[in-house]
Amino acid sequence: MKINLTQLNFSFSTPPLLIGGNAMEFYSLRPAGADVDFVITAEDYDRLARQYPDHLKDLGGDLGVCVFEFEIWKSICLFDYDFLAAGALEQEGYHIISLEKLLFLKALGMKVDKYHRDLELIVGRVLQERYDNYHRR
Repeated sequence: MKINLTQLNFSFSTPPLLIGGNAMEFYSLRPAGADVDFVITAEDYDRLARQYPDHLKDLGGDLGVCVFEFEIWKSICLFDYDFLAAGALEQEGYHIISLEKLLFLKALGMKVDKYHRDLELIVGRVLQERYDNYHRR
């Protein structure tokens, strides 16, 4: 999976963390939608927000910059980059949220049908891997 961030004309100090549908697709759970969601550090958010002041979004305190196909967030449900990036997988130019943290995010949003379906997909994958590993012994 290759995501081109060059159109942002922005240099991140810390690799952005891929979340959302593209992370679901990375883990082969479902295809991604049209937008690409990231979480970034507070420092990077402040700089990016200054660069794109007409593209800011505030969802209950979660601050984002929505430009091109990207939704780039300072936090999700007020959980920040440092918390969400624990265990992330490295890709060239960005990191991908761990499956466990992706499960956590989907659980936070489980009252929304789309996120509930994603939660079920992740739980199914975790359980299938667990059962497969158990029966290989």
